[in-house]
Amino acid sequence: METALIAPAEYVFLFIPTVLFSLLIPVVGIAVFTYIMALRAAPLVKAAPDKRFDRIPQRIFNVFKIWLGQYRQPRYRVAGVVHIIIFAGFLVLSVRSTSLVIIGLSEDFVLPGFGGVIGDIYNVLKDYAATAVLVACCIAAWRRAVVKPERYKVPAKYGHDHTAEALFVLGLISTLMISESLFEASSVAANAQSGLHAEFLAPLSLVWLFKNFLMFSSEGTLQAIHIIAYYIHDLTFFFFLCFLPLGKHFHVITSIFNVFFMRIDRGNIKPVRHGIKAEELDDLESFGVKKIEDFTWKHLLDFYSCADCGRCSDNCPANAVGRPLSPRFISIKGRDTLFKNYPIYPYGSPFKKSEPLIGTVYEEDEIWSCTTCGACEQECPIGIEYIDKIVDLRRGMVDEGMVPQSLQKPLKALEKRGNPWGKMEKKRAEWTKDLPEGVTVKDLTKDSAETLYFVDSITSYDDRMQDLGRATATILSRAGADFGILGKAEKDAGNEIRRFGEEMLFQTMKEMNTDAITGSGVKQIVTADPHAYNVLKNDYSGLPPVEHISQFITRSVRSGALKLTGANGDGKVYTYHDPCYLGRHNDVYEDPREALDAIAGLKRVEMERSRDRSFCCGGGGLMLFYEPEEEQRMGVLRVEMAAKAGANVIVTACPFCLVNMEDAIKVAGLEGQMEAIDLSELIAQHIQ
Repeated sequence: METALIAPAEYVFLFIPTVLFSLLIPVVGIAVFTYIMALRAAPLVKAAPDKRFDRIPQRIFNVFKIWLGQYRQPRYRVAGVVHIIIFAGFLVLSVRSTSLVIIGLSEDFVLPGFGGVIGDIYNVLKDYAATAVLVACCIAAWRRAVVKPERYKVPAKYGHDHTAEALFVLGLISTLMISESLFEASSVAANAQSGLHAEFLAPLSLVWLFKNFLMFSSEGTLQAIHIIAYYIHDLTFFFFLCFLPLGKHFHVITSIFNVFFMRIDRGNIKPVRHGIKAEELDDLESFGVKKIEDFTWKHLLDFYSCADCGRCSDNCPANAVGRPLSPRFISIKGRDTLFKNYPIYPYGSPFKKSEPLIGTVYEEDEIWSCTTCGACEQECPIGIEYIDKIVDLRRGMVDEGMVPQSLQKPLKALEKRGNPWGKMEKKRAEWTKDLPEGVTVKDLTKDSAETLYFVDSITSYDDRMQDLGRATATILSRAGADFGILGKAEKDAGNEIRRFGEEMLFQTMKEMNTDAITGSGVKQIVTADPHAYNVLKNDYSGLPPVEHISQFITRSVRSGALKLTGANGDGKVYTYHDPCYLGRHNDVYEDPREALDAIAGLKRVEMERSRDRSFCCGGGGLMLFYEPEEEQRMGVLRVEMAAKAGANVIVTACPFCLVNMEDAIKVAGLEGQMEAIDLSELIAQHIQ
C-alpha cells in the first residue's frame, strides 16, 4: 500500500540505511537479555528439587484464571483495576510491538492472520488499549508518588522503597504507548495531506489525538517524527526487556510460570525433600533451609516473581500487631540475596558463596512470628508461597538447635508424653467423666465403632476446652452416631509440630496415630479441632475420610438426625469467626454458618474480615506457648472487629481460637459486653 512517508526499513540517515539500526537493536537486545536470563536461571538450577509438573490441566486452568483473568487483582479495587488495564493493554499491544520490530526490517510485513478486516479491528482495539494503558500509568504514578498507600512503604531496616523504580517503569510503559501512537499518527497525517488512502482511527484514542495535532505539520516534520518515534519505541522496548530481570518488575516475565507452578493443594506441608521417604529422613545430613540454594527452585522463582505490591503484608496478622515479620520482605530479601550472589555485572563476575540465611538475611524472631494462617498466600495475585518457606527455615533452625526458649518445654513434652502440656497419657479421656445424661463415649482400644471422634490435645487436657469435648460428644450422640475415642492411644495430631519444623517428631506422632486409627477399624473420623482436621486430612495418608464437626452438624440437620430449638429472642447478636485451618486451608466456610442459621431466630452479622479474609486469632497450636514481640494481641484486634460489626457474641469452631478470644475479651476490657463460644457448645445448647 502506497504511503507518503519513508518507512524505517527504507530510510537513510547521514548516508546510513536505518535498517541497520533496525537489525542491530534487536540483535543486541536479545543477546543481552539471553545473558541476563541465563544468570538468573543459575540459582534455580542449583536449588532443591520440587515436584511441580503434575496435574497439568489444573495448572493450565490456573494460568487462565489467575494470570490471564487476573482473578485476584480486584480484591484491591482501584489498584486491581489499574493493573488489569495495564496488563490487558500489554497483551493486546504485544502483537503490535512484535510486528514493529520486523517492520523495521520489512515495511510490508503483516503478522499472519492480521490482514484485512481482522487487522482493521485489531488496529482500533490496540489504539484504545494504548490510550487506556497511558491513562492507567498516570493513575498508578499518582498513587505511587502522591497517594502512597501504606502497604507500599518500606521500613528503614529494609532499605529504600521501590517508588523510584516503579515510576521509572511506568515512564517506560508510557513511552512505548506514546511512541507507537506517534509513529502511526505521523503516517496517517502525511497520507491525509497527500490525498492517499484514508484510515479509520479510533475516536479519542492517542493516535486520533496525535493525528489531529499533526495534521498541519510539514512533511519533513512528519517524516522525522515517524522515524524518531519508531526507534524510540524500538530502543525502549528492548531496554525494557533487559531491565525487567534487574528488579521487582521481573514478575512481568516470571508471573505466568509462577502461576503455572503454584501449589494446587492447600493445608499440607511440603516434604523435607522431594523424593525422600519418611523412613529415609534419618539418612539426611541436613534438614530444612539454611542457605539460599536450599530453597526449592519454585520458591526461588517466587522471589523473582514478587511484584512488591504489599498485599501479603497488608493481610498478615503478625505484621498488623507489630511482630518482626512482613511476608513481602521474605520475598524481597530473598530476591536481593539472589541478585547479590549471582551478579549480572560486571561481565564475568563469579558467583558468591552463600552465607547462612538466619542472622544475615532473616532473623530468628521474624521466622518464628508466622502463625501459618495462610492470609498472605490467599491474597497474592501471582501464587507466591510463604508457609512452606517458613517451615523449611524453621526446620533448618531446629536442625541447628535454634529453638525459642518458650517452645522448648512444650516440644520436649510432646516428645515424652505426646502432648505439649506433658500430662499423663491415661488422663486423655478424663473429660468423659462429666458427660450429660444419656451420652456415652466408647473406648476404641476395647470396643469398636463406625466413627472416631479425634479429640486432640487441647480439648483433652485444657479444663475450659474439655467443655468442647463434651459438647461434641453430645452432638454425635444425639445425632445417632456410633462413635468412640482412642483415649490414651491418641497422640497429638501434630499439625503445629510439623509447622514448627520438628519433622522427625511429627513423623513419630503420625505413625503412632495412624496405627491406632487404622487398628480401631473405624470408617470415618470426626474432630472439632480444625488443626487436627487439617493435618489428618492433608498431611496423613491411608486414613478414613475426615470431617469437621461443623460439617457433621450441617449434614445431620439436613437429614433430620439433629433437630434444633430456636434462639427464642435472646437479644444477642452473633458473628462467626473463621478459623484459619478450617477456612483458608480447607475451604470450609458455609457449613458453620448454615449450622448457626439452623437455629431459628438467631441474629447473625458478618465481620468485615471474614471467610478467606478472616483475621487470625494468633493462637494456633504452639503459638499458645510462644512469646513473640508484638505491640498488640491479634485476638484483641479480632474482638474489636466483632464489636465494630455490632456483635456481642463471637462464635468460632476451634478450641485454640476460643482460648484466644476469651482471653482477648478480658484484655480488651469487654467482659460483660462480649462473650465467646464454640460452635459445638452453641449447637449442643439448642438440641431438641
